[in-house]
Amino acid sequence: MPELSTLLPLVAILLVFGAVAGVLAGLLGVGGGIVLVPGFFYVFTALGYDSPYLMQICLATSLATIIVTSGRSVMSHHKKGAVEWPILKTWAIGIGIGAVIGVLVAAQLRSTVLQAIFGCMGVIIGFYMAFGRSEWRLGAEMPTGIARAIYSTIVGFLSVLMGIGGGSLGVPLMSLYGRPIHNAVATAAGFGALIAIPSVIGFLLIPIPAEVRPPFTIGAVNFPTFGVIIAMTLLTAPIGAKIAHKMNPKPLKRVFAVFLILVAANMLRKAVGW
Repeated sequence: MPELSTLLPLVAILLVFGAVAGVLAGLLGVGGGIVLVPGFFYVFTALGYDSPYLMQICLATSLATIIVTSGRSVMSHHKKGAVEWPILKTWAIGIGIGAVIGVLVAAQLRSTVLQAIFGCMGVIIGFYMAFGRSEWRLGAEMPTGIARAIYSTIVGFLSVLMGIGGGSLGVPLMSLYGRPIHNAVATAAGFGALIAIPSVIGFLLIPIPAEVRPPFTIGAVNFPTFGVIIAMTLLTAPIGAKIAHKMNPKPLKRVFAVFLILVAANMLRKAVGW
């Protein structure tokens, strides 16, 4: 067990990560996982738990927090009438299937491979957030039929491999199909629970060797970290949702995009051993 002088500063860092993740989940719809996964990776590495299984623990613990964050964020947006429930209902099955496939794949991959996936996808998402145009369109209406089945499965699958709630993929996708940004943010927040619930159940069943697990880890989910993060995100997710309906988040989104690109690039650098 790490000494208290080491543990307390890292708990403080986790509290900050949790507060930021909650605000971002409500404000930008990007999902707190985009902040939490690299944060967890840093904290667990500092505590001496670096191993080929570390990214699975980071992804699983991030997704566990998203179950709670997503629910709180969706309810906050629902009060504003911004959640498009028909989209959530019709996309739920595909997203859930993609999430389960994502867990099965993630369980077979080494930490460095998952780092590389997070790094590559994070850079792509960051550049889209920074340079994407609101007038870009793939269609006038959300996909249906086979196209919806493919898109929803991909969203669930890639989100699990990144440990995110789906907003980072769902918001751009809905915007490209003509959904207003506030509706896209609100509805994408609901993707989080659809992704996180089945994936966390799967991650709880993954056998991680005891010697490389942080204390109180079941499967790949670390419960003390989960508790610390939830304590903050429950407070800050509604704040982000309120801010989203009162201001133009575009300037903040670009600042966050730069931050995300730098964090993702650093994760990619570590994955390739530079």
